[in-house]
This record gives sequence, C-alpha cells and structure tokens, in this order.
Amino acid sequence: MKYINRNLEKEIEKMIGKVPVILVTGARQTGKSTLLEYINTISQNKINYVTLDDMIERANAIEDPETFLRSHEAPLIIDEFQYAPNLLSYIKIKVDEARKNEMFGDGKRTGTMYYLTGSQVFQTMKEASESLAGRIGILELNTLSTREIYGKSEECFIPDINLIKQKEKLPYEILEKVFDRILKGSYPALYNGQENDLENFYSSYIKTYIERDIRKLINVKDEIKFLKFISAVAARTAQEYNASEIANDVGIDAKTVDEWLSILKNTFLVYLLQPYSNNTTSRAVKRPKIYFMDTGLACYLAGYLDARTLERSAYAGAIFETYVVSEIIKSYNNNGRDTRLHLYYYRDNNQKEIDLLIIDQNNIYPVEIKKSANPGKDAIKNFDVVNKFEMNSPNGIVISLSKDIHALDEKNYIVPIEYL
Repeated sequence: MKYINRNLEKEIEKMIGKVPVILVTGARQTGKSTLLEYINTISQNKINYVTLDDMIERANAIEDPETFLRSHEAPLIIDEFQYAPNLLSYIKIKVDEARKNEMFGDGKRTGTMYYLTGSQVFQTMKEASESLAGRIGILELNTLSTREIYGKSEECFIPDINLIKQKEKLPYEILEKVFDRILKGSYPALYNGQENDLENFYSSYIKTYIERDIRKLINVKDEIKFLKFISAVAARTAQEYNASEIANDVGIDAKTVDEWLSILKNTFLVYLLQPYSNNTTSRAVKRPKIYFMDTGLACYLAGYLDARTLERSAYAGAIFETYVVSEIIKSYNNNGRDTRLHLYYYRDNNQKEIDLLIIDQNNIYPVEIKKSANPGKDAIKNFDVVNKFEMNSPNGIVISLSKDIHALDEKNYIVPIEYL
C-alpha cells in the first residue's frame, strides 16, 4: 500500500504552530487519518495518536474527557473525534491554559496541540468553530483530485485564460479512458493498491456509511428507503434540487427529503452549488444544484458498472459535468479556500443558464461544460448575462474533451479537461 501525497499537506503545514487546533473534515475514507499520520512522519516533533473508533477510548472520552486528555499527551491526533464532541470544551481549557502559560508563565510557545479529524459536520465544524473560535483552523479533505492521482500540485482553478495557459497540462486521455476514471471514482483505496474490485468497494462503503453515520444521525427505520433516496439523488447529480420530485420517486414526504439531503451534505457526499443572485438578478432561480463529490460513488448508486455503457447513456453529460465541477471544488478545498465565496451557477426564468460562475476578486468568469471534443458557439450563447452583474468579466471558457485550447471568439475559449 503506497501513500499518495495530498495537496492539502501544504495548508496543514502552514497552520502548524500558528493555531492550537487543526481540524480536518471530509467524507469517510478520503484519507484524513492517513494524511495526519504522514504529517506526523515528517514532523520534527512526535505527535501522539488515538482513534475514537476504538470503543474503549471512545467511552473514556465521553465519560471522563478530562482524564482522557491527561492520559494522551499533546501534541495529539484525535481521529473521528465527533464521537465525543464533549471533548471540545476540555480542549478549549487545555489550549487556554497553554496560552496563559506562554504569556505569563515560562513563555513556552503554545504551538499546535491537537489535530482532529471528523466525517460528520454536525458535530465537527459547527461545534468546533463555536467552541474553539480563534483557536482552530478547519480544512476539508475530499477524495483524490486528478492532479493528486498524477502526483501534481494544484492551485485554485481560475478561468483566466492567461493563467490557464501557464498551467501544466495533464496527459491527454481518449474518451474511453476519461469515462474509465469517472466510473472508478477517486477514493484513495482504489489507487494505493488497497482495493481493486469497484463493486465490492462501493457496496462496502455504503454499508459502512449507513451503519456508522446514518444510524447515529437519524432514526432510519427503513434502510432500504434511505438507500433508494440516496440512489435517487445520485441519478440527479448536476440537476437543480427538487424535493417534491425525489419524494415522489422514493415514497417519502418532501420534508424528509430535505432532512436526508442535509445529511448527505453534512457528511460530505454531496455539494450544493448555490445560484448566483444580486440586486440585478431578480428573475434568477433560487434552488441549488446537487453534485455528488465522487463520480464513482454516484455511478454505483445510479446503477452504472461499465464505462462503455455509462459513456453512451443519457447520464453521461450529467456525470461528466459532475466530474468537472467536483474537480474545481477540490482545487479550492485543497488550497484552504471557501468555495461558497467563489463558485455559483446561473439560471433565470427565461431559461438562460450558465453551468458555473467563478468569482475571483472582482472578476466573474462564465464556464460551460460540454462532453464534446468540438463545442460550437452555441455553448457561449448565455455568457452575455454576466454583463449585468457589475463585475469585470475578462473571458469565459467552455471546458470540454478537446485536445487543445482554442478561441471561440475574441474573449471566450475552449479549454480541455486536462487543464483542470
């Protein structure tokens, strides 16, 4: 089993010594624990480790958190700490004591005392950010990006055509290979020699997810119905969220759909891309678009087990768009940036739609995504709507399966997926 370097490593290294607590969140099996174990191997100081997957350690942390922290010397990695969220207030006390000692005692620097991982945002990000305000750095680790698979560094994807032309282009792949990778997905276990059977991996993943996350968050009496729900959402990746439509398919009410979708979002399986709106977009739609964060999991849940069948299906365009959007989201998360400030989509009541709007500083870039090697000018027909957004729009791009960058007109370009 070989460790695959993660681009989030550099963000963690920037934080070490500057914040007392570092929290790495993300879906199950994205490599959070492995990432921190790697950080430990390259650290000048030994970092101790404990996992709350261990039932004895979990019980100790829940029943007597003060003694638990005393018995595990800092600096300390606490893996899956959401099982004992009561630890947060005791970690705060430890951090504040260390800071007082630094200021008024022997002057020993506080440094980074605790490294936390968690796969449920309910008990992690919200409670941690409130309990440890000013004391914590929070990062999200996704499944592997394509650049990580190829061992390449990555910056936030900004569609400035001058920046894109300066990027290192990944190796060109034929359509068949692109859809092989989309079907496979990007969980580390599928690339480090740990797992080779896709169907077995995703079947086990869903089973573990329901057993360890879903049963603890809500009382799902009918697990088959929840599985039907998550499969219905996977079939709608890259579509606007419509609770009533999903409710009718699954046989539950729309309120339950909203609750269950919130769980998918807060366990990092899906991303809700918000519509762009300001005072000039009163006719814009208000519903978010749903994207699965891993195309392999989405394909498995939607019933696709063969790349050729997938590529020729009606699902192909949506899953290709999902792949592109998830890669762009990963590029922001891997650089510690908040996607909610930069990524949107646009659609109005006149059916004008743009797949993605990317905002960088005061610039807005329209982006279309096409499963085509040669998209025409029809792909940019709605780009002019950005002119009313009161921001600069240097250029737009169409991300496609083309081999090379080329211009569609004086300010819009076709860009191959190898530049993601």
